[in-house]
This record gives sequence, structure tokens and C-alpha cells, in this order.
Amino acid sequence: MDDWYEAGRLTAKVRDYGKKLIKENIKLIDVTENIEKFTLDNNINLAFPIQLSINEIAAHYAAFVNDDIIFKKNDLIKLDIGVCVNGAIGDSAVSVGIGNKWDKLISASEIALNEAIKIVKDGITLGEIGKTIEDAIHKTGFKPIRNLSGHGLNLFMVHNGINIPNYDTKESFKLKEGMVIAIEPFATTGDGLVKDGKDSDIFRLLTKKNVRDINARKLSNYIWEEKKTLPFSKRELLKKFSEYEVNIGLRNLINAGILHSYKHLIEKTNGIVSQTEHSVLIKKDRCEILTI
Repeated sequence: MDDWYEAGRLTAKVRDYGKKLIKENIKLIDVTENIEKFTLDNNINLAFPIQLSINEIAAHYAAFVNDDIIFKKNDLIKLDIGVCVNGAIGDSAVSVGIGNKWDKLISASEIALNEAIKIVKDGITLGEIGKTIEDAIHKTGFKPIRNLSGHGLNLFMVHNGINIPNYDTKESFKLKEGMVIAIEPFATTGDGLVKDGKDSDIFRLLTKKNVRDINARKLSNYIWEEKKTLPFSKRELLKKFSEYEVNIGLRNLINAGILHSYKHLIEKTNGIVSQTEHSVLIKKDRCEILTI
């Protein structure tokens, strides 16, 4: 378990560093690059691209090349960080408001996470967790996002197929001692559903197999060596390969069905969204927060 504890500790370290950088009139890409430099300087490996999703964008916004977005007064930013240590993954998110307009909304997701952590232990059902999160968010006057969820964590897998719901699904699947999961309530001023937006330029290799195109093969080999099946960004590839190689290679990998492309996830009624997340280890009578 040592790698899981270390991944959690380092995730919290990067998250707390990045949170301090989010300020009015600062460029999103500058925050991203400063966090990336911090990870390099401290020999920390990211499990997925740094995500800084603003306002109605709930998730999956990673900086583009020459991204010109600037944080403005009354923006609500979700900073989502993942760190990988020998395959073990820490995953944590925090919401930061520019000004105090969204303090109650930020508090809603924080309270929901804390209430969920109180009940999570060996034998708890997914439905019970979802109900606790839903009830906590409703009490604050907001709604949970029902089609976003937390998730189980495995070696080199940010999502292992177990979904930790943010509403009462009545699902009877029980968590077991020794599992590591990420609990991440999303609260919103909107109706509580997200839809796909624009391409995020975040990708994930679904499998490793031979492809005929040389550009796709070069990218596939590099991604497998560096990331395995962990998510990565197009911006990362452009630091190693030409724009032509990246564009052609990504297109052919997607067409071959071996690369997944992520979309921005946007609240359907353009409601503002907050997110708070911790990775936890399931124990017999409680859970232990790893990303703290």
C-alpha cells in the first residue's frame, strides 16, 4: 500500500500548490505550466492532464496550446489533480472562487464529500453513498450532478468500472475493505445533468496493438511507454512530435478504435458547478483519506 499512500500525499501537495496560483487576471495556461514545472521539479508523475474547468464546465478542461483564457472576477474554477506512483493513483479536486460569489456552492460539494466520508466503510452500498451526497447537497439549496460520479481506482486505471454515485441510485453493490476509491460530489445551480461539449484534447489509449500508419505507431509506442492507459493531452505530445505527426497519428488511432477522445462536460442548463474530491482507502469500520 505504500505507493497508494505516496500517490495520495503527492496529489495533495500538487493540489495545494496549484490552488494558490488561481487568481483574478491570471492565464489558465500559466497556472497549468507552473503546476507542471512544480511536478517536474519534485519528480512527480501526473496521472492525467491538469484540469481547470470554469463555471458551467464541470470537468475535462485542460489547457490547449496558446490557450488565452484568463480567470475573471466571479469565476468558479475546479482544479482536478491526479498523481501516479508506480501505477498507484491519487485523485483530488478543489473548487476555487474568484471573489466570494460562489462560496455557498463550493461549500455544498465540500459538505457532501465530508458527509460521504463519514459513512464509507467495508460493506457500505453505492446507493447509500449516493443518497448521503444527494441529501447533503439538497440541504444547501443546490442539486447534485446525477450523470457524474466518483470512481474506483486501480493500478494505471483512473476509472476501474466502479462508479460512486452522487445521488440515490439504490444500487446494492457493496464496497470492500482494501478498495481505493475517489469520491467527488459535484453541486450545481442548474438542473443537475451534464452534456458533451467541445473536444478537450484529452485522450486515453484503450489498448496496445499494431497500427499500419507510421505516425500512429510512433505515438502509440510513446504513449504506452510513458502513460500506459492513463489519460494525456495533445499539448503533451506536441512537446515531443511535430504538429503534423500528432494530428495524423491521433486521427488514425481514433479511427482504429484504440484511442478514446474526451469531451468537455458542461452543465446542460449552464448552471455553475463546484467539485470537491478525495481518494480514500476502504477499511473495516471507516475509510482513510489518502489525499490530505
